[in-house]
Amino acid sequence: MARIAGVDLPKRKKIGIALTYIYGVGRTTALKILDTTGIDWTKKTDDLSAEEVNVIRNELDNTVKVEGDLRRDVKANIKRLMDIGCYRGLRHRRSLPARGQRTHTNARTRKCPKRTTVKKKK
Repeated sequence: MARIAGVDLPKRKKIGIALTYIYGVGRTTALKILDTTGIDWTKKTDDLSAEEVNVIRNELDNTVKVEGDLRRDVKANIKRLMDIGCYRGLRHRRSLPARGQRTHTNARTRKCPKRTTVKKKK
């Protein structure tokens, strides 16, 4: 099993897909990394040698910010927005959608599940 950036890549998957299990690596980034390292993207993760895994790991460390560092930067950016009190920061603080979506009827996942009220008989 290949372990890159603290993530166990799934077995029996193509390496181009398996790299997307790492936070901060999408399809485009995964294919770009495999192109620069010269590894075929259709190769399965079980078929990778230890040398190829090291090459991919080094390329990821040198070019892309992933996992813990990226999560820390995203949280710091959101905290900065909340501290300066801009509109997006206020939306984050109130846990409402920050990108202009409607909230009158939707946004249930962001606002938390709807509470049902119990009606009393008169």
